[in-house]
Amino acid sequence: MKKAFILLHLSVLLAGFTGVFGRLISVNAGLITWYRLCISAIFLYLVLKLMGKWKPQSFNNIVRIGVVGGLLGLHWVFFYASIKYSNISIGVVCFSLGSFFTAVLEPIMNKRKHSVEELVLSGITLAGIALIFGLDATYRFGIMLGVISSLIVTFYTIYNKRLTTEFNSQTITSYTMIGGLVGVTLVMPLFLYLVPAQTLIPSGIDLVYLSLLAVFCTVLLYLMVTEALTKISAFTVNLTFNLEPLYSIILAIIIYNEITELSWAFFVGLGLIMLSVVLQMWRTVRNTQAPG
Repeated sequence: MKKAFILLHLSVLLAGFTGVFGRLISVNAGLITWYRLCISAIFLYLVLKLMGKWKPQSFNNIVRIGVVGGLLGLHWVFFYASIKYSNISIGVVCFSLGSFFTAVLEPIMNKRKHSVEELVLSGITLAGIALIFGLDATYRFGIMLGVISSLIVTFYTIYNKRLTTEFNSQTITSYTMIGGLVGVTLVMPLFLYLVPAQTLIPSGIDLVYLSLLAVFCTVLLYLMVTEALTKISAFTVNLTFNLEPLYSIILAIIIYNEITELSWAFFVGLGLIMLSVVLQMWRTVRNTQAPG
């Protein structure tokens, strides 16, 4: 059990580094995403093949999972673009807006009633983002890109959840990476037209960073979470991943001294967002422990 918890927290810490690599790598957001997906897809395929867990799927299933992967790829493009046009802290804070979009859209798409508690908690997050956006004009374009990223990942999460009722996690993850790679490849000409790149081939150091991002912050992270799930409940895993934005911001402040780039409005807005996370964690624990 102790080993599982160590693996879990290491995986959350690795997730926190994704934003750091987004700022560290010099190529544009589209190329970061393409190379991340390409390296991840190849590496994950080899790992699963060696472990004997690779499961070929029908063309119809590949397309279904691949479309979800395309959404993940687009999310990464906008997420890294948000970081490029603002900073790591802004990018990960905007990612937190996903809870608001999920609270609004998931009931509509799954044809169930809206939860008042979810809407209120998500409204607190929305207020935090609005405060940052309204009072800090420095990174408004980056914030807009981050909000779009958050909206896209909401659709990804909703559709991905539906896939979990039919496929195991290895199948979903591997074909998601492949689908994401295909999807981003198709939109790459348009992206490069809108955001021209000085070079399509990353420098040597960028390739090192991209490999670290793909192997450690994508494939290894996935394998560690999967291993942790053999000893720890999915509820505990999801609860722990609420710490990811906080880890990312702490890393950004330590590595890039981003505290000098952030206004008081950011920290007040961040406080509201973290409040909503804490309340959501408390609500989840309460509901889990409720009898019956």
